Amino acid sequence: MAITDWPAAERPREKLLERGPAALSDAELLAIFLRTGVKGRSAVDVARDLLSRFGGLRPLLQAEQAAFCQAPGLGAAKYAQLQAVLEMGRRHLAATLERGEALTSPKATREFLAARLRDYPFEVFAVLFLDNRHRVIAFEELFRGTIDGASVHPREVVRRVLYHNAAAVILAHNHPSGVAEPSRSDVSITRRLIDALALVDVRLLDHLIVADEIVSLAERGEL
Repeated sequence: MAITDWPAAERPREKLLERGPAALSDAELLAIFLRTGVKGRSAVDVARDLLSRFGGLRPLLQAEQAAFCQAPGLGAAKYAQLQAVLEMGRRHLAATLERGEALTSPKATREFLAARLRDYPFEVFAVLFLDNRHRVIAFEELFRGTIDGASVHPREVVRRVLYHNAAAVILAHNHPSGVAEPSRSDVSITRRLIDALALVDVRLLDHLIVADEIVSLAERGEL
């Protein structure tokens, strides 16, 4: 049965307009993105097949172009559309941190960092540069690869701090394994950066580990 033959209250688009996007399942949200199904199967049916094929919504959104385009009902155009949607989401979250207001929402900060870092297949070390009122000056991804004392250079972090004339920073890096538990290297480099930044009178407010969850080293008492 085509979605147009469903009761209006059960159609994904109408349901979203009436009850909001949070009321929809992953399959219903994906069906709105797909717009149409294939012969004999509605867009919701195709969406459910795709979620099963990829193992859920997040793996589907993370899929590389070749794997994505091989799936029935998808292709290069859909891949481009999806990447555009994801990037708009990232920029929307970034805008919430770049309005010239003090950074007072830990939730907004974590959502932004998760959107930027969580889905990388390799480790990325990034810095949020803040002014003396904790307003965001800039966000930069500084290092890639295994995050340890050899790959994160305090000298470069200090150089970028001075370039932005920052008064404080928040560090973040991802764990592609999905496990956010800080390693000894994570704690070690954090303490090295605290010492290096103290020499230029800059505060390190937190170091967030981004994975399936987010762990704060400040909350762990490691700063």
